[in-house]
Amino acid sequence: MTLRRQIQFWMLSLLAFIVFMLVFSAVLLPFVAGMALAYLLDPVADRLERVGMSRLWATLTILLVFVLLFALFLLLLVPVLGNQLLGFLDRLPGLVRALHTLVTETFGDRLSTLAGLDIKDLQSSLGDIMSKAASWLGGLMQSVWSGGQALVSILSLFVVTPVVAFYLLLDWDRMVARIDGWLPRPHVETIRRLAREMDAAVAGFVRGQVSVCVLLGLFYAIGLMLVGLNFGLLIGIGAGLVSFIPFVGAILGFVVSMAVALVQFWPDWPLIAAVAAVFAVGQFLEGNILQPKLVGDSVGLHPVWLMFALFAFGSLFGFVGMLVAVPAAAMVGVLARFALTQYLASPLYRGTGRPAADDE
Repeated sequence: MTLRRQIQFWMLSLLAFIVFMLVFSAVLLPFVAGMALAYLLDPVADRLERVGMSRLWATLTILLVFVLLFALFLLLLVPVLGNQLLGFLDRLPGLVRALHTLVTETFGDRLSTLAGLDIKDLQSSLGDIMSKAASWLGGLMQSVWSGGQALVSILSLFVVTPVVAFYLLLDWDRMVARIDGWLPRPHVETIRRLAREMDAAVAGFVRGQVSVCVLLGLFYAIGLMLVGLNFGLLIGIGAGLVSFIPFVGAILGFVVSMAVALVQFWPDWPLIAAVAAVFAVGQFLEGNILQPKLVGDSVGLHPVWLMFALFAFGSLFGFVGMLVAVPAAAMVGVLARFALTQYLASPLYRGTGRPAADDE
C-alpha cells in the first residue's frame, strides 16, 4: 500500500469516526461509560486471574463491588450535594449583592483611586462584573447538575452501562487478540508499539488523574467543612472533580469559596485566611505529591493540549465528547510524536539522499 493510499485510508477512517459520533452522540453515553469502565477495571481482572479466579468470576466480582460502592455513594452523598446545590443557587443572588456591598463599602475608596474611576462608576462596574459572573456560574452549575442527572439516570447507570462493561470486560483479552489479528502484517510491530504507547498514556493519565481528583475533592471538602464554610462539601467536591482540567478546578473553587467566606466571615480574617490556606495546601499536595506519585511525568499530555481537547470535544459532541477527549488527545499525541520522528528521519527534513543517521 502506497503512502498516499495509507493517508487516504486513515483520513476516511477519521471522517467515519466523526460522522458516527455526530449521528449517535445522543445515545452513546452508556456505551462509552461502559467501555471506559471496562478499560479502567481490566488490570484488576487480570490480577484476579493471576491469583486463580476465572475471567467470568473475576468480572462478576469486580462489577458487583463497583456497583455496590457507586450505589452507596449515590445514596449517601448525592442527596446532600443536591440539596446544597439547590440552596447555593437559591442564595446566589443574595450572595452577589452582599459581596458587592462589602467590596464597595470596605474597599471602594482604594479601588476607586487605583482604577481612576468615580466611586459610582466603580460600583456600577463591579455590579455588572459580579452579575455576569454569577449568571455564568449559575448556568454552569445548573448545566453540570442536569448533566449529572442524565449521567446517573436509572436506565444508563443500573442497566445499560453495567451490562456493556460486563461483556467488554469479560471479552477484553479476546477482543484485543482479534483486533491484533486484523493488523496489516508488514506494519504489525510498529502498530503494536504505538498501541502500547497510547495505552500507557491513557492509562497513566486517566487512572492517575481520577485518583488525584477524588483525593483533592475529599481534602477540599473536609477542609472547608472543618473551617465551617457554607456549602463547603459542594464547593470542595466540585473543585476536586473539575481539577481534571489543569488549574481550572483549583481557581474556580478558590474564587467561589473566597466569595462565600468574605460574605460569611467578614471581618474575621483568620477564618477567611483558613479558607485560602485549604486551597494553598491542596495545590501544594497536588503539585508535589499527588501528581508526581499517581500521574507521573511520562504521560505526554501537555495541559494546554488537554484543555483544548476537552473544550473542543465537549463543544462538538457534548458530555460524550468530554469522556472521549482525554483518550483521543493521548492517542493524537502519540501519533503526532511518531509522525514527527518519521519526518525528522526522512529525506524531506534532511535533504534528498542524506542518510537518517547523518546529524550535523
